[in-house]
Amino acid sequence: MSIYVCPHCGKKSFNPVTKAMAGQLNSHGKPCKECGRLCVNGKAATAFNAVFALICFVLVVLTYLKAPDIDWLYPIEKRVVLGLILAIFIVPRIANAFFFKMEPAIRIELKR
Repeated sequence: MSIYVCPHCGKKSFNPVTKAMAGQLNSHGKPCKECGRLCVNGKAATAFNAVFALICFVLVVLTYLKAPDIDWLYPIEKRVVLGLILAIFIVPRIANAFFFKMEPAIRIELKR
């Protein structure tokens, strides 16, 4: 069941899973089932990914530095850091699947 529109041909050819795997502007993108041209999530998705990754990285560093001083955080420090690292990869894909619009891929690939 495709519910998202291809920016090239205007046909509904992306479902949430394929849209989530299309990536941001710096990725290769996913081809449309109808026209075969590459599509990615737009500028907002790229900005969200960058800001979210930066916030999670800062939280990882703060957790590493401050956990020995905080009694309740020290026993679960490794799980918190692992959860933040996994969130860097999982949360932007979920957000891409549902919240951002598709755009044509602008990355230039060299063909060999």
